[in-house]
Amino acid sequence: MFPIIPAASAAESGNQEGIFGFGMTGVYLSMTNLVSNAGVVGTDVTGVGTVRRALAACEYGGDKGIFGYGYGVTGSNITVSTTNLVSNAGVVATDTTGVGTARMRVAACNYGGDRDKGIFGFGKTGSYASMTNLVSNAGVVGTDVTGVGTARQHLAACEYGEDKGIFGFGYNGSVLGMTNLVSNVGVVATDVTAVGTARGRPAACKYGGDKGIFGFGYDDGTATKLSMTNLVSNAGVVATDTTGVGTAKYSLAACEYGGDKGIFGYGYAASYSSTTNLVSNAGVVGTDVTGVGTARYGPAACSFN
Repeated sequence: MFPIIPAASAAESGNQEGIFGFGMTGVYLSMTNLVSNAGVVGTDVTGVGTVRRALAACEYGGDKGIFGYGYGVTGSNITVSTTNLVSNAGVVATDTTGVGTARMRVAACNYGGDRDKGIFGFGKTGSYASMTNLVSNAGVVGTDVTGVGTARQHLAACEYGEDKGIFGFGYNGSVLGMTNLVSNVGVVATDVTAVGTARGRPAACKYGGDKGIFGFGYDDGTATKLSMTNLVSNAGVVATDTTGVGTAKYSLAACEYGGDKGIFGYGYAASYSSTTNLVSNAGVVGTDVTGVGTARYGPAACSFN
């Protein structure tokens, strides 16, 4: 008889380590900080690639990542479409000439049957955008795809259901609470009226193997920093607000670690922050963990390995 091979556990279904990268603290940065499979953030690693903030990152190829787009400095402040690949050992590669419209304040997430593709979406050029750019399982970024859904910036995105994604929240003159689901072939759906407080500048990541979480953010209308979270089911349904744990902040980043857990980190609270908050495999957010590395806002994060 053939041996019975047990099904993969939730912890086996995701990447083990994570990486925070880039951002701003008075000056633009390209440094990175690795996250171990126990959720421990490492000290600063000298960055590779163009310094920038307001970029996004996602996984591709099952065990690698990619940073892309953002707001950089080359003589003067400019939007960029540059990307930097992350190996399955967390090594960041030099700049890859960007494909697609240069823009900032984008969001990105993983999708695909083998969790091997990615998508960058929305953002701001000279105006708010809804376009997307798909990332192949080899880390190649595709040309612009005409956007579906309300054009906006300052949103977040994460994977759910093992092979799909979701963009959520944002800002386009006012804060928004809408979401847009991404199919397992990278097709973005029309707006879904969201549940939860409308806001911009949140972060999002996968947890629990097949679910997601949006957290923190900023209400531009009331100039209020937020620490609330909204869980995303494995069917892409966003739950009502969960009272936040941890210091309210915005313009932070989040990623998966340990196969089935998540971490929120960095951002802006009363000042630039390096504080992190771990997310359990049940979607429970932990209290503040003293930050490691340079405090900053506007970074991006993804998982690898």
